[in-house]
Amino acid sequence: MDKKLCPCGSSLGYSACCEPIIKGKAKAQTAEALMRARYSAYVKHEINFIAASCVRNEGDADIDMDETRRWSEESEWLGLTIHGTSKGGPSDSEGIVEFSATYARKGLKDEHREVAAFKKVDGAWMYDEGKLAGTTIVRSSPKVGRNDPCPCGSGKKYKHCCGK
Repeated sequence: MDKKLCPCGSSLGYSACCEPIIKGKAKAQTAEALMRARYSAYVKHEINFIAASCVRNEGDADIDMDETRRWSEESEWLGLTIHGTSKGGPSDSEGIVEFSATYARKGLKDEHREVAAFKKVDGAWMYDEGKLAGTTIVRSSPKVGRNDPCPCGSGKKYKHCCGK
């Protein structure tokens, strides 16, 4: 058994939690379980699962697999927080999960907070759509003011150097 904890934060081992869902060996029993598996798929770079777990309606734009892969691979995934759920249980056909996925990318820490809608399609939970619930960018260092020394080391004020 895999002793490594699942990235979704469940405190279970990955092999006992999200991996069977991602690998197609088990179905997510709830909308929250699918949300957790989708987060873990981003951490593990399982982009095909992310695409396959989305509802595809006629006329929908294709998922940008390259950009999704890039976001997955270039991010340091810091954690998933489930803020709340509505419906989405084993006997429901629709559900809502509000969550935050925290990650760092290109020196910035970010929180992707979303209210996500899920629905069952042929007995399997699928991600339907999401609405951003607000985002916050946290700088890893203090913001440079116009009159501060330029961080590039030139000795000039920021406004006369890189801040132009």
